Amino acid sequence: MLIKSFEDLMRVAKDQRRMRLAVAAAEDQEVLQAVKDATKAGIVVPVLVGDLVKIKKTAEEIDFDLTAYPLIEAKTLEEAAQISVRMVHDGEADFLMKGLIDTSVLLKAVLDKTYGLRTDSQLSHVMIYASENYHKLLFLTDGGMNITPTLEEKVLIVKNAVDTAKALGIDTVKVAALAAKEKVNPKMQATVDARALQDLCRQGGFGEGVVLEGPLALDLAVSAKAAQVKGFESEIAGDADILLVPTIEMGNGIGKALTYLAKADSAGVIMGARVPIVLVSRADSYEAKLYSIALGSVVAANL
Repeated sequence: MLIKSFEDLMRVAKDQRRMRLAVAAAEDQEVLQAVKDATKAGIVVPVLVGDLVKIKKTAEEIDFDLTAYPLIEAKTLEEAAQISVRMVHDGEADFLMKGLIDTSVLLKAVLDKTYGLRTDSQLSHVMIYASENYHKLLFLTDGGMNITPTLEEKVLIVKNAVDTAKALGIDTVKVAALAAKEKVNPKMQATVDARALQDLCRQGGFGEGVVLEGPLALDLAVSAKAAQVKGFESEIAGDADILLVPTIEMGNGIGKALTYLAKADSAGVIMGARVPIVLVSRADSYEAKLYSIALGSVVAANL
């Protein structure tokens, strides 16, 4: 089923098998509230790891009955990360969520060679936005992890985002490799890399069902009218599924503009490990946290 909206995403997440979610350092009220509602909706079965005294106290404050769910004590944040990651590694949980713990601590456990979730890919952040000003869900990568990715890293970032899009039922994924202009300029590395990615795609480097063009300015990626006015011929202009940004600053800026200026709903996961990792910000809305859990569950079920 093609997921066209967050309502579709929630419906698919509810209809599939309930996924087991390991929450590292679950003693966070906002995270627990989202987990509670995802549990109530039948999306996940939570496994809560961390300071059990704090977890139980926080659960009482939000009226979250934990009687039926596994609770695992961890004396330190490092131990909470290790236990949660190991549970996923051993098949006792289907995907992972960050609680009240530094991202670096959790990812160190994820990348551990013995019990971690390391793959040959690159860890990257994939955000999805639903805006009234765009006709479908818009994927954005990577505005959260990779600062100035190399061409080789961009290849892996694209593959992670394509995997996410295909898990949501998109058969032909349209990727716009963004830059400030459409012509290749040796002084602008973003344009050089974007053209290399386009060439790789045309050679089959991203497999079937992927169309990547670049370099493209943002207006061309999301506006067919802009492409028409500029006389720019394109297979994907105004209809991009994925925006690939050359730097974290561009990705962060586009994402924040969508959230705070366009009032777009959003969800996000880290891809590139064996399972998706739900990593939310304290500034994220309640809906973004819930949608991110739903996204993680659907991607985990379809990887």
